[in-house]
Amino acid sequence: MKRVAGIIAGALLFGAVAGASMVGVNIAAQQAGIAYHKSANVVTETAPAAEEKTEKIEKPAETEAAPVTENTPSTVQQAPVSSSVTSVTEVAKNAMPSVVAITNMVKYRQNGYSIFGNYQDFETEVPASGSGVIVQKTDTELLILTNNHVIESSESLSVTFIDDESVDAVVKGSDAAADLALIAIKLENIPTKTMEAISIATLGDSDALEVGDQVVAIGNALGYGQSVTTGIISAKNRDVATSKGTSSGLLQTDAAINPGNSGGALLNMKGEVIGINVAKYTSTSIEGMGYSIPSSKAKKIVESLSTLETREEIPESERGYLGVMVKNIDAQTAESFGMPQGVFIYKFIEGSTAKNEGLHEKDIITAMNGQGVTNFTDLSSILSKYRVGETVTLTVQRPNGDKYDEINVDVVLGQSPSSNNTSSDDQKGGIDPFSRNNGESGNDGSNSGNNNDNQNSREFSIDTDELWKTFQEFFNQYQR
Repeated sequence: MKRVAGIIAGALLFGAVAGASMVGVNIAAQQAGIAYHKSANVVTETAPAAEEKTEKIEKPAETEAAPVTENTPSTVQQAPVSSSVTSVTEVAKNAMPSVVAITNMVKYRQNGYSIFGNYQDFETEVPASGSGVIVQKTDTELLILTNNHVIESSESLSVTFIDDESVDAVVKGSDAAADLALIAIKLENIPTKTMEAISIATLGDSDALEVGDQVVAIGNALGYGQSVTTGIISAKNRDVATSKGTSSGLLQTDAAINPGNSGGALLNMKGEVIGINVAKYTSTSIEGMGYSIPSSKAKKIVESLSTLETREEIPESERGYLGVMVKNIDAQTAESFGMPQGVFIYKFIEGSTAKNEGLHEKDIITAMNGQGVTNFTDLSSILSKYRVGETVTLTVQRPNGDKYDEINVDVVLGQSPSSNNTSSDDQKGGIDPFSRNNGESGNDGSNSGNNNDNQNSREFSIDTDELWKTFQEFFNQYQR
């Protein structure tokens, strides 16, 4: 009996616990609005309540989402510049048609002894890679902004557009001091399909940038074609010292800017160009420190250079000359003696037909027709497009006590002095006969001087490793 009574008592206890549990679950379910009862009335009353609650939650979401959906397509279609911040993908997609690849064929001269012991002296052309940004279209030309160091010493220039079409280009104007140049392509030389594929970039306001703003860099990295990198503005108004002087007011970014990116675009997240990349200031020993010329500075250069007449080089016998003897004031000399960097006039050539009475000895030429120059090579490159009898305007820095006054002087170009008619190929193509390295002096563009290269080169021998190293350094330098 005791055993039977124990079993009955346990069953009753189990039933009581189970019943209490079910009651508790039902109460909780009712409070949560998800109860299911045997009564059909309860189910009927509970379900609409749940639907009303769902509608109250969904209606505000539908009201907020509708305007966003309607505006998004119109924002994306406003290429290449958006009124609001967009993604890197959209910025790249809209901006790439306005970025081009530039190939500059540069003469490379090599002399020395071969591995077989015989003396060699030959010249060849090597391609230099760079980038550019389409900034303007006139009635006859397409204008592209790039770095001056991308196009200097060029034998020929070609531009490759987004559709891989390549077209020859010429230098319209340059400013070596600002390291900017404008190149031009005749519209008649650009295929219709290419004109439909490209776009003109919008130059934004670099002054409005703040440190930490996201940016996108696009350029012809390593000459492989367009590539995209992204980063932030790391600093503003950076001064960077180079072999040619100090470039001031640059934007610093941690976006990867590799050789070949020079002249490419640095864009804000609206798709506006806020800088022209300068890859030559980067180094393999430095990470995350690229530099770009602010668009606020580039705009002024574009406005000035775009007004120039597009000229091509003319035969040397027809070129005009300034009739002065000059020396370079390089960055080191300028800093040491507190002088402006440029081309120093130290003597006038007797018998010159140039009308240069407005020039003085000790004047330092810093620009010609609004195009900045830092050395004789820059000046000679511009002079090579002007004929005898044409008038040019020189910007000179004239000493006045302990300071220099900037003066503009008009000069009528004269003929090459008869005593300097002999030209030297060794001094053509960017080699400066008046640099501190050789200590020579000469006139303003006749490419004259004593050519002792063959004699000097025979006085010593160079092993092949050194020659190969020299060539590699030259080639790497021109991957701009």
